[in-house]
Amino acid sequence: MLNRFKFLLGPIYPLAAASVAMIVLFTLSRIGLSLWHFDRVSDAHGWVEILLSGLRVDFASVSYLFILPALLASLLSGDHVIGRVWNWILRIWITAGLWLVVYMEAATPPFIIEYDLRPNRLFVEYLIYPKEVFGMLWSGYKLELFLGLAVSAITLIVGWKWSASLVKSLTYPRWYWRPLIAVAVVALCLMGARSSLGHRPLNPAMVAFAADPLVNDLTLNSSYSVIFAAKQMGSEASAFEFYPKMDKQLIVDQIKDSMNIDSKAFADNQKPTLANHVASYTGPRKNVVILLLESHGARYVKSLGGIDASPNLDKLIQEGWAFTRMYATGTRSVRGIEAVTTGFSPTPARAVVKLGKSQTNFFTIANLLKANQYHTQFIYGGESHFDNMKSFFLGNGFVDMQDFPTFASPKYVGSWGASDQDLFTKADEQFVQLSKTEQPFFSLVFTSSNHSPFEYPDSVIEPHNQPKQTVENAVKYADYALGEFVEKAKKSKYWNNTVFAVIADHDARATGTLPVPIGHFKIPAVIFGGGIEPQMDDRLVSQIDLVPTLLSLAGISSQNPMIGHDLTHEVPVEKQRAMMQRDKNFAWMTADNEVVIIQPEKGISTYTYNPNEDSLTAAPLSEATVIKAHANAMWGNLAFDNNYYTAQKSYAVNQ
Repeated sequence: MLNRFKFLLGPIYPLAAASVAMIVLFTLSRIGLSLWHFDRVSDAHGWVEILLSGLRVDFASVSYLFILPALLASLLSGDHVIGRVWNWILRIWITAGLWLVVYMEAATPPFIIEYDLRPNRLFVEYLIYPKEVFGMLWSGYKLELFLGLAVSAITLIVGWKWSASLVKSLTYPRWYWRPLIAVAVVALCLMGARSSLGHRPLNPAMVAFAADPLVNDLTLNSSYSVIFAAKQMGSEASAFEFYPKMDKQLIVDQIKDSMNIDSKAFADNQKPTLANHVASYTGPRKNVVILLLESHGARYVKSLGGIDASPNLDKLIQEGWAFTRMYATGTRSVRGIEAVTTGFSPTPARAVVKLGKSQTNFFTIANLLKANQYHTQFIYGGESHFDNMKSFFLGNGFVDMQDFPTFASPKYVGSWGASDQDLFTKADEQFVQLSKTEQPFFSLVFTSSNHSPFEYPDSVIEPHNQPKQTVENAVKYADYALGEFVEKAKKSKYWNNTVFAVIADHDARATGTLPVPIGHFKIPAVIFGGGIEPQMDDRLVSQIDLVPTLLSLAGISSQNPMIGHDLTHEVPVEKQRAMMQRDKNFAWMTADNEVVIIQPEKGISTYTYNPNEDSLTAAPLSEATVIKAHANAMWGNLAFDNNYYTAQKSYAVNQ
């Protein structure tokens, strides 16, 4: 039977056999991953959808992979010099394709453990930084690294030997049949690759069926997921492409209405949100320091309902201005950096830190304060080029980069650079030095110890659990380092003249069955320092509210485009909100725990959120709430595309 197929298919046989093998590998992997998450698949009633739609995705994947070799095999194959050369090229193509399939499926379980999704754009972005990523893998994922190398080696050896048997004893058609065969196989591959007669070819949204993002991802294969993500990165995602359409003027009107400022404060019709913001504090200007904690979600803070892994942060919550309902805008560090340095709302695209058009002339707190004669700096224990931070910062107001190469003799160095204790020692030294001058300073201090593989020095903390390198222990170490710094800062000369904010960039992992797992977006945030009175603030707030508030507390009045609230003022309940972006899904939550979620292809759905159970229940919401949420989901892309968020030559308030 096999020989008959080989005879009938002729030069197309190697590609057909390789396609079948790849589809079998995809299917076995998908079944294994689905069994691993049996309960989640069963809850979504997804077994049939995953398997059938999965075959559709797999057929499209191999069709994309083999369009070109199918054409060339039809035309070039034969028992001659060109044919023999082509067979070598075909063997390399098939072997490389098999390696890609096997390697990506082997890499999928660790990625799911970390991100609760198949490999996606994050996988591609990490490839840009091989030094840091290899260091992380070597320190915390030796077994996974070894298995990946072993699987790769075995696949390449077996694939190369198997491909030799595929190209042996083939039958070749006469020359006059070859053009017809070429047209037929290319047409078949194109139809298979598109997998649709509609105006859009197959995409992940077409086979999505569940509220659980991971279940939808199981329908895909990881090669397709990564290549699709890489393709999208080439043409950056936009809310106008993925979300229901909305009139641009309506978006602007809704955004201006959602801001907590007087209508007379708006300064420029060409830049709709540019407005005059007058600081609450009227004394001498204060220094501003943002301590951005890597992956430190509220679930690690006892006073916010989490585990007892952050005693120093709990203490600071009692001493400072603490926000009990603060929510991150995203699930990546660059999204948190975007929020706390620019006040820009999240979009389906990458954070502005990584977008080409925002590398210069984009509004940040740094360029505002630099214009107000502040010294502006970034302090980080790792390499600041990671995630494009250095380029973005230097192009947008930061003048002083204190990253790993500037650390003279750190006491402990892990995969991500100097430890958090070294980081805060460096920060204190910098602040002492800067406070000796008459120039005020702004500093963004970004921790890194609480990042996989969770490395920290021995004998510093009492571990929360075992083994040593767990996220809970890394959180506790990061908290310990923060506590050391705060106690040192309290005794310093810069304490009384500095407004500090400690806030997480995002939670450690955004997992769960919800389209946007809201509970994993809740983060700690405390403002403290000289003159900050203790208070528990139970208002619903977002990361984008931090910068306007810090400027107000530091005595900096300015004209800027931020839509976040100055929390030194009363914010009406109806204007309190949190906005959250998980990949392409956008969520808008009101103070009453009403939630609007917008998803590509699926449109708008409405829920009520139960924070005690971290659950969403479908429920009708008012049209006004849905319109407000929809406008905010669209605003970021509208503002970015139309240059509404550019830096100013002057930030002086118009009188």
